[in-house]
Amino acid sequence: MISLSFFIFAYSLQLTAYSLYAQEKKDEAIIVNGDTVEYSTDAKEVTATGNVSVIYKGSKLTCHKLSVNTQTKDAQAEGDVRLEDKEGIVEGKKIKYNFQTKKGIIIDSGFRANPYFGRAENVEKVSDSEFIANRGYFTTCSYDNPHYRIKSGKIDVFPNDKIQAKDNAFYIGKVPILYLPRYNHNLKDPMAHVQLTPGKKKEWGPYMLSAWRYSFTDNINGRIYLDYRTKLGVAEGFGANYKSENFGRGDFKYYYTQERDHTLPKDNSNPRIFQRYLIRWRHKWTIDERTDFTSEYYKITDSKMAIKGPTYNFLKDYFYREYEKDSQPLSYALLHHSFNYSSLDILVQKRTNRWYDPGYLEKLPEVKYSLPSYQILDSPFYFEDTTSAGSYNKKNTSTMTPTANDTNPDAHVDRLDTSNKLSIPMKVAFINFTPFVMDRLTFYDKKAVSASDEAPRTIFYGGADMSTKFYRIFDIKSNFLGLDINGLRHIITPTVSYTYRHEPTIGSAKLRQIDDVDTIDTSSNSPAFEISNKLQTKRNNKSVDFADLRINTSYVYKPKSISEGRSKRGSGFSDVLFDLRILPYSWMHIDADATYTHSGARSDPKYNHFSNGNYDINFDFGNERSFGVGQRYEIKGGNEITYDLKWRLTPKWKFSAYQRYYRGHETNRARGLREQEYTISRDLHCWTWDVTYNVKRGYGESIWFVFRLKAFPELEFNFNQDYHAPKPGSQSASVVR
Repeated sequence: MISLSFFIFAYSLQLTAYSLYAQEKKDEAIIVNGDTVEYSTDAKEVTATGNVSVIYKGSKLTCHKLSVNTQTKDAQAEGDVRLEDKEGIVEGKKIKYNFQTKKGIIIDSGFRANPYFGRAENVEKVSDSEFIANRGYFTTCSYDNPHYRIKSGKIDVFPNDKIQAKDNAFYIGKVPILYLPRYNHNLKDPMAHVQLTPGKKKEWGPYMLSAWRYSFTDNINGRIYLDYRTKLGVAEGFGANYKSENFGRGDFKYYYTQERDHTLPKDNSNPRIFQRYLIRWRHKWTIDERTDFTSEYYKITDSKMAIKGPTYNFLKDYFYREYEKDSQPLSYALLHHSFNYSSLDILVQKRTNRWYDPGYLEKLPEVKYSLPSYQILDSPFYFEDTTSAGSYNKKNTSTMTPTANDTNPDAHVDRLDTSNKLSIPMKVAFINFTPFVMDRLTFYDKKAVSASDEAPRTIFYGGADMSTKFYRIFDIKSNFLGLDINGLRHIITPTVSYTYRHEPTIGSAKLRQIDDVDTIDTSSNSPAFEISNKLQTKRNNKSVDFADLRINTSYVYKPKSISEGRSKRGSGFSDVLFDLRILPYSWMHIDADATYTHSGARSDPKYNHFSNGNYDINFDFGNERSFGVGQRYEIKGGNEITYDLKWRLTPKWKFSAYQRYYRGHETNRARGLREQEYTISRDLHCWTWDVTYNVKRGYGESIWFVFRLKAFPELEFNFNQDYHAPKPGSQSASVVR
């Protein structure tokens, strides 16, 4: 029951608050609630007991017992003290706190600063945006006895900004595992600072890969790499991400190893030490709303490749994920500028690694201007232009060290290529009809063209595009098999385009070949056909494409070829392409495509058959439960079926499986199960634990364990073990980093 003193206090507090407001307009009243609340006018002090709560300037304090001075705003609280504001939560047994300055000290306290939890002997609240925990620990585990923690003498926390600690020890349970001299984490950055990957691999032996994140300023951060592979030695490097308000942002990466191959005999003919390193720099700069600059630089030096052959590739051996994306990344600088109706690109592209495959094209530079279809004044004519000019080098030498015996020297061409297209879009009855003519001029330097011919090369194009649309609405409402059909709209869109290309004035045989611009040799005469069939219905008052089928092909009139003595070859339809998408239910979709090879001799098994076909059927049952099946088929070639299952068994357990089954006709590949992978995942409150078993025919078997912090899913402590690996000469699995 609230005592009479509470009402006296409430009335006095109103008078006090009014008086303080009159004297200091910026001040605010302290609101105190509790089972018993008393106010002393002489001491200007409020005392409260039982379910006490205080609200002041966005801060809320709860406890069992409280005394607060209404003038100085100094407060003392005891018993399950909890101080909460927008920056975080601090809890403890006892607190001394000033509501005005938001400074204080909490004894035997716990704290929260998303995503961290912690405890300390005391927490000193330095300001509204900072508190210091002394002789305590922090973790992302909310349990009273956390699964892991980082113990430190001093933890400086800036809620919603960063956390800093020195002289730290990393514990799993009560066991110290690792010493961390310094820990800094930007709370605005979801990535953690330490990544450790121990494991064992046949080619490397036991290994330990580590990455340590650092942050110099808010604009410069990165990682330091220090790796040890028992059979190869130490590798190190660093990466840096940077950004600038005036010059854009980018990243730099350097990784170096002096690899030692102890399997080779000790003699001068077989070096055992190889210098291998990667330098990568990427930059992007938005100069203004219309101008962008992008550049990438890759330098890969690999003495092991130079000595032992292309089987060894530094990018593949150490950074397989990047190798999968691009085995020979380009080095270039590109400046792009957009005008009101057109754009200009200036590209410089240089080969920086001699071991790249022959045919690498250098552009030093290339300038390209593009004007999309643009209406000429108020006339019915539309004009389109594409013009490029450049100095090109085709690098036909790929040896690491050039020799005097190079039989295929580099080719150089200076070239200007321009295409100008004039069209008249119109509507003829119910048909959208767009006839066009186009002229293409290509100017070459004298060394690129046969002496008997003079540039420019001229090619004339002409043709037209025609399309229309038919539809019909069927008043059908049915829930047969749960399809939820609320009306059907059938849309048929046929499209016919015709393009004629005249024979160029200079044949490709008389030009120095650089790229596909120079390969145009004969005339062509080809109509193309496409028909789209689409079924639409309404579900939840929204239009849904229930089914969509597209079929397209072209009819090729074979030209008279000079190289064949002007003899006429046969004409016919090219391959027919099918593309189908079906959405029978919101939880199921089917995608399929196929190619029907139509032309050629009827006795040839390559023709008049579906040469390839693919489909994917996916079921999404919600709650992290899905299943998919797909097939890749090629006539007289590959035929693979894949299965993919992801299933949440319980709130704590999840299972996934993947299988790839080969049913093809290639004699050099055995039929049957080619790959299978199974993963079981366990939720460990603040961690997730994955156990994966993989079997790949010809590659061996692997099993690995991954422990991942839920607060930082990209941070992994994992152990990989390969065994039953294939014999030398076959490719083995690589650790993806």
